[in-house]
Amino acid sequence: MTLRLRSLGWIWSLAGFASGLLSAGLWFASSQAWDRYLTRSFVAGFAVYEELRTGTAPSSGIKITPLPAEAAALAEEGMFEQVPGFAGRRFVTNLSILTDSSAPLSGRELTLAVMSDRLVYPISGIVSGTDQTGSEKMGNLTRLLATYCSEPILIAQFGRGPWQQVDGTAIWGCNAAPADLRLPAILAAVVSLAVILTSVGNVSDTFTRFSQALRNRRRRGGPDSYDADGPDELREIVSAVNEYLEGERAQLEKRATVLSGVSHDLGTPATRVRLRAALIPDAELREKLEADVDQMTGMIESVLTYTRSELSIEDPREISLTSLVESLVADYQDTGQPVTLQQVAPVMVEGAPSVFMSRRGRGSLPETRRILVMARPISLKRALTNLIDNALKYGRHAEVALETDARMATIIVEDKGNDLSVADIEALLTPFRRGSNIGSSDGFGLGLTIATTVAEQHGGSLRFEAGEQGLRARLEICRQ
Repeated sequence: MTLRLRSLGWIWSLAGFASGLLSAGLWFASSQAWDRYLTRSFVAGFAVYEELRTGTAPSSGIKITPLPAEAAALAEEGMFEQVPGFAGRRFVTNLSILTDSSAPLSGRELTLAVMSDRLVYPISGIVSGTDQTGSEKMGNLTRLLATYCSEPILIAQFGRGPWQQVDGTAIWGCNAAPADLRLPAILAAVVSLAVILTSVGNVSDTFTRFSQALRNRRRRGGPDSYDADGPDELREIVSAVNEYLEGERAQLEKRATVLSGVSHDLGTPATRVRLRAALIPDAELREKLEADVDQMTGMIESVLTYTRSELSIEDPREISLTSLVESLVADYQDTGQPVTLQQVAPVMVEGAPSVFMSRRGRGSLPETRRILVMARPISLKRALTNLIDNALKYGRHAEVALETDARMATIIVEDKGNDLSVADIEALLTPFRRGSNIGSSDGFGLGLTIATTVAEQHGGSLRFEAGEQGLRARLEICRQ
């Protein structure tokens, strides 16, 4: 089942709002849980400080036990790594906290060693803070311990009192920390955004692919009808385009059928007219009558050719434009027509310098370059033939050349000594328009019109410009 764009828009909007709300909820819930956890660890540091200072019973979640004599002696010497019972905690963080920052010479201080299984804690900010009381520094220390996921045990001595072991991992240890859902919240938001953007992109691509298929239909051809997966609006557009294409195709086919029928039906009376004209004793009158019959049938055939070119019944395929032009020019030359092909200058390359020679070597690349295009060879050959015939008709000589770049290929046909201007020749692009030599040359005024149609079918155009000796026709077609 497909949906309309409006429904998809509502779904995308609601999905984006829901994913954003869920991600924000997870983020704020996790942040609040961590704030409570860190605050609890900070308050526990206050309690530990007071319990060590006064020797009162530890609060809930904290265990304070005296060190054995042997362990206390090692702690007194500062050899905390050798204190028994801490084999899994070899990362030691040493610090001292003054009991009263206003009286640093009183001698009362809290000496601490943080025994961790994973890291040495960055305590420089805690030790160097002179505007904090001892209990605040201890709270900041336990808050710092809670920030990292570890299981630290404290070895502490208040003043000259006994060394004691402080275990508060139930409060600031890794297992006591709440689940941090902030990263999953970000990932959920990113995944949701990626899914929504992918869905939007897929729908947009269906319209883009269909528009590209229509844009390239005239040049590359296409199916009789299109089928596209996507929203209902796209299906309606595809259906309307299919109906339009079917109507256009039926109209052109009907036109070609009518013209073919007219051409066929005119064949019998034209034959009778020729037979009867042969009985006319006046030779001049007989020749004029036969010429009129030939012109009538030729005009019908030229119109039929133009209509067939509009139908685009020939499928495009990849061809060598160089070979097509060369073969066509050779055909004209075989019949003695003054048609020449301008040769492409070879590409010269210069060699690199050598330690054995002071001069650089030079050479030319072999002429193996072929201009490949996606085209309809019969239609393209007909258009090029019309341009060459037009150049021979008005300029008595035709010179053909090829130019190309990465996107377009251009066939250039230049005549010699044409008296027509660019404006005059462009006026002949209109169907059934002929030049000033209408009485001395054959034709029905559709040659340039067919050439223009063929150029447009190949994604290009036909234009004229002034040449060195006459007019230059440039037939451009798209290579891809």
